[in-house]
Amino acid sequence: MKKENALSSFNTMSVPQAVVRNVIPAMVAMLMVLVYNLADTFFIGQTHNAYQVAAVSLATPVFLIFMSVGTIFGIGGTSVISRAIGEGKEEYAKRVCSFCMWSCVVIGIALSLIFLIFMDNLLALIGASAETWNFTRSYLTIVSYCGPFALISNCYSNILRAEGQATKAMIGQVVGNLLNIILDPIMILGFGWNITGAAIATVIGNAAASGYYIFYFISGKSLLSVKIKDFSLKDKICSSVLIIGVPASLGSILMSISQIIMNGMMAGYGDMALAGIGVAMKVTMMTGMLAMGIGQGVQPLLGYCVGAKKWERYKRILRFSLWFAFILGLATTALCYLFSNQIISVFLTEKSAFDYALDFAGILLVTSSLFGVFYVLINALQAMGAATASLIINLSRQGIIYIPALFILNKILGVTGLVWAQPVADILSISIAVGLYAVTFKKIAISGCAGNYRHGN
Repeated sequence: MKKENALSSFNTMSVPQAVVRNVIPAMVAMLMVLVYNLADTFFIGQTHNAYQVAAVSLATPVFLIFMSVGTIFGIGGTSVISRAIGEGKEEYAKRVCSFCMWSCVVIGIALSLIFLIFMDNLLALIGASAETWNFTRSYLTIVSYCGPFALISNCYSNILRAEGQATKAMIGQVVGNLLNIILDPIMILGFGWNITGAAIATVIGNAAASGYYIFYFISGKSLLSVKIKDFSLKDKICSSVLIIGVPASLGSILMSISQIIMNGMMAGYGDMALAGIGVAMKVTMMTGMLAMGIGQGVQPLLGYCVGAKKWERYKRILRFSLWFAFILGLATTALCYLFSNQIISVFLTEKSAFDYALDFAGILLVTSSLFGVFYVLINALQAMGAATASLIINLSRQGIIYIPALFILNKILGVTGLVWAQPVADILSISIAVGLYAVTFKKIAISGCAGNYRHGN
């Protein structure tokens, strides 16, 4: 019996209904990621040890490398699979899905081994001080063991949306993050394991999420497959995924690298400044995570339209999504401004760290209302298979613009210059995204060259 193509059913709905039904589960899933991040910092903050909070700030971008690599196969696979389904090539989509699965397993194991072998070098690189060294080492050593799980959970939280299963994609993330949140107070405070307990909860949460996704596929409910017999490198499967996935993941990888650089520079102003920037970034995460959810939720709808060559519907979906993202961004940014004091006080009690966090949050929120526009545009480019444009934007926001801005503004403005580097990079990268999207859409849709981008070519 042929399984139902859930993604095609969205084509019969009105544009607002299709967008809302697909992005709400993605937004909820990203909110769960936010709650998980907040829970880790909150419960570690209850130890009243700002050095442990600083250690989490140091360790987080390193752990995000796992998630960034999972993004290669999650975003790349989603783009290729949704376009293939739109073209009616379901067998090809099945082979792409299996390729993503086994790539995550092999690369996840390799990354775990690299982190464990070179742990001390890594700690020196990220700027761990004598006070934060052991805390950071304990956390990173434990979370290194969840490499394959982190890649699989991050990959398939995207790929399930490629076949229209946005709710199931959300459930997997909720299962993993909720379990992590439940275990945090038990292990951090109840067992007294402190930052080590947070790391163990992270491993268990990622293992549970990846287990949910694997069970979904092996239960036979999906038109896709993770069976090794369906693994293939033929028909440009690998290159089609990587040509979209690598540019998409470069943004996340560069985000981790740039945060490591920024943390190292911030550590020069003291561990309290480091704790402050870590919490300030939590304040802006609500807007950022919701924006990412909108972009991820709308990408399969746009990709299906590209594959089916439904360009008028594509434009209507994009227009609605941009307005939806912008209005929601304004609302969440306003809430973050209003409740910055209350949010920060939950995590930090040490006065100097609190003051740093409050000042830094005010700077970071300057551009947060535009996050949604940025993520919708970049996901629209990925949906069209526009690898070059996607690469340029991702390199710009977290690399070409942001990293030099860190050094320049730090020299000019000192500690606040380090924080202002992100809003500066946001404004310039959004401008680049708008320009590149306009050029790319005209080239692909109006000139009728969509076929040149099919499966990433």
